[in-house]
Amino acid sequence: MSEITVTVKQVLEKKGSVTYSVTPDTSVFDALALMALHDIGAVLVTDTGRMVGIFTERDYARKIVLKGLSSKNVKVGEMMTTSVQTITLADKITHVMSTMTNKRFRHLPVLDDGKVVGIITIGDVVKAVIEEQEATIQHLANYISGEIAT
Repeated sequence: MSEITVTVKQVLEKKGSVTYSVTPDTSVFDALALMALHDIGAVLVTDTGRMVGIFTERDYARKIVLKGLSSKNVKVGEMMTTSVQTITLADKITHVMSTMTNKRFRHLPVLDDGKVVGIITIGDVVKAVIEEQEATIQHLANYISGEIAT
């Protein structure tokens, strides 16, 4: 099987680089409302323009719901993940896939020169892999049928 060569930069060029963020003082309820509005599973947590964490659906389920807390009374800063794993534009999707699998992450912020320029999700990774495999299959089918000169 051929190596997947797609980079994070290529994925973001197709997907776009819009990210959504909240501050540590935002209520979990308001963060969830933002996530629902944009149909996303995570928001970055920023303080004076600097990323200080990430808040995900998993954080909500494990740190709020299971502990019987109220999302209206808890601040994102109290429940966010602070040790945020990041990736770069140059990283290959195979590296991203490996990181997500090994660390059990579904969202990875993308940094360029220390600034957030996007976020890659597990869905983005799956889509990129499928698209690359479909292109390879089409290329091989064309080769076999003689449509490509050798």
